[in-house]
Amino acid sequence: MQRRLLNYFKKSDQILWGIMLMITAYGLLLLRTVPTEEGRRLSYFAVQLLAAVTGYFFALLLSLIDYRQLAHFWYVVAALCLFLILLTQLKGQTVTGADGVAAKAWISLPGGLTFQPSELVKIGFLITFGNHLFVLKEKGLLTSPLHVILLAAHAMIPVMLVHLQHDDGTAIIFFCMFLFMSFGAGIQLRYFAILAGLVIIAFPIAWTSVLNVYQRKRFLIFLHPETDPLGYGLQQLRGKISIGSGGFFGKGLFQAPRVNSGLVPIQQSDFVFSVAGESLGFVGCMAVIVLLALLLTRILKDAGYSTDLLGSSICMGYFGMIFSQMIFNLGMCLNLFPVMGVTLPFFSAGGSSSSCLYFGIGLVQSVVIHRRSSDRLLYTPEN
Repeated sequence: MQRRLLNYFKKSDQILWGIMLMITAYGLLLLRTVPTEEGRRLSYFAVQLLAAVTGYFFALLLSLIDYRQLAHFWYVVAALCLFLILLTQLKGQTVTGADGVAAKAWISLPGGLTFQPSELVKIGFLITFGNHLFVLKEKGLLTSPLHVILLAAHAMIPVMLVHLQHDDGTAIIFFCMFLFMSFGAGIQLRYFAILAGLVIIAFPIAWTSVLNVYQRKRFLIFLHPETDPLGYGLQQLRGKISIGSGGFFGKGLFQAPRVNSGLVPIQQSDFVFSVAGESLGFVGCMAVIVLLALLLTRILKDAGYSTDLLGSSICMGYFGMIFSQMIFNLGMCLNLFPVMGVTLPFFSAGGSSSSCLYFGIGLVQSVVIHRRSSDRLLYTPEN
């Protein structure tokens, strides 16, 4: 048994596991300092710890399964993802996010807990879209305009379904994953140029027909939140003040007055960066950024070491998910982007979000462990 465990860790990316342990410990430490709202049965720390333990368990389990075998059953994964989103649409619980929009994106679980199925669908998308790219590559169809359109249609299914739940922050992340995976697969740049043109043309329509009044006001005010300090600019203004008040080394863990009083709305989730800023200052903020940057660098390196497009696409999609969530979340906290309800990976409180992020690490480790060239025979498009 000991030899098998040792052999497993030799094959896996030990540095990636090490980075993840540091991120987990730091994230739990920050959430331990955040006071829990009255009426909650479990603290943010307890839920996050449970999510981390569950996430690591399933990450290890996924890493033992050859990712090519998972892709072989892409239709089962796709059906499950579609079922979860439709179930949420029919039976979901509505929760108001940081962007002020009431999203019907959660399912109630026993014990007063909730689960956000779209987070698990992100992991499923890595498999289904990665398989789609792999099959087209093997058949020499990645340059075909028709099949590029079909790839876009594949990606728009989760984007549109999640948008219908009014969870546009998650919809944006799905779109970013699609872009990173397509670019990593070698889709020609002219298709990205055409897509950019279509986005520019569609923006006025989206502004009037897709975004609601609250989202439009958030977009217009995010650069100058002080113009509405008690309304639409309140969250970002208070978050920015909390980050700046920490100075270089911060006010200390459990000693940050703004954190202790909960002045920043939803500080345990979308604005957890303000907790790091006030408690541990510039050093604490940089630690968050450096750890996530190390994680991204390692994932990108594993993508480069993959022996097939399926493996590299899974890694690139996961890279795109973490990178885009990090950029949008930090942009929200630093007033570079409007508030859009995007969490900071592994740091923001959220059981389903955090646990599913670990599932993605399991897929990346599967690519690392099963990347031997002889394993390529296990899965081909004809299977």
